[in-house]
Amino acid sequence: MEQIKSQTQKRRKFWNEERKEAFSGYLYISPFFILFAVFGLFPILFSFYLGFHKWNGLGEMEYVGLQNFKWILTDPIFWKSLSNTLIMWVLGTLPQIIVGIVLAYALNSAIIKMKGLFRVSIFMPYVTSTVAVAIVFGVMFNSQEFGLMNVIIGWFGMDPMSWSTSEWGVKVAISTMVFWRWVGYNTIIYLAGLQGIPKELYEASVIDGASVRQKIQFITIPMLRPIIILTVFTSTIGALQLFTEPLIYIGRSYREEGITVVLYLYREAFANLAFGPASATAIILFIIIIVLSSINVFITNRIGR
Repeated sequence: MEQIKSQTQKRRKFWNEERKEAFSGYLYISPFFILFAVFGLFPILFSFYLGFHKWNGLGEMEYVGLQNFKWILTDPIFWKSLSNTLIMWVLGTLPQIIVGIVLAYALNSAIIKMKGLFRVSIFMPYVTSTVAVAIVFGVMFNSQEFGLMNVIIGWFGMDPMSWSTSEWGVKVAISTMVFWRWVGYNTIIYLAGLQGIPKELYEASVIDGASVRQKIQFITIPMLRPIIILTVFTSTIGALQLFTEPLIYIGRSYREEGITVVLYLYREAFANLAFGPASATAIILFIIIIVLSSINVFITNRIGR
């Protein structure tokens, strides 16, 4: 009996109120970690595992080592997709960061009236369906003479362009979609950062006779440096994972003019049923994102110093 009592007392000591509260807290947050493990962590680990195997999605897996990586790195279409992705990243991401800072500065100034309306209008493209945006821009960048962009460039005496088939036409069209959709998102983030900058700095700059350019260069950008790093980081990741816009614009033809790395990955997995090379592409893209994001953060971190 005494031994049973001692064991019961030990259990009571172990299962005290503090441990009960801790267990209750972990129980409340467990759904997130369970869903993340099933739909997030497991696919990531399985993709890394699959990158070293040959598999068509139905049959047995065959271990091939680094053969998938060798095949991807010697495929000229992969390098074409990578160059397309980097070009669209430059054309679509860098302008939106610069324009976003300028728009945020304008919306934060006392000159602009009806700021709430402008803020909602600028943010609307971000909440609009990506498919709808791609369809609308597909009509705007129509290759026919009556297409909106061909009409506009016709006003300047230029010949109509084949936007959906030409090398640079496809890239400009897709980059414009990316710019239009994300510039408002970055603007709102910069605007939130600007509202945290002390007004006394701008008032002192006015007394010193600083111009608008000098205010942006010596006050706004240095004070926004952490937020600029965040937007550069997220924009880089988003641009390197570009998928929906080129898929809707060029369709499932996977033409080399507009194919991106993720679209190349999608083609290998679901068109060619080569899940091994597709997973190897995902791993390579993961490494590229880490390298380019680190370089961007390193460079951006020196802005305003």
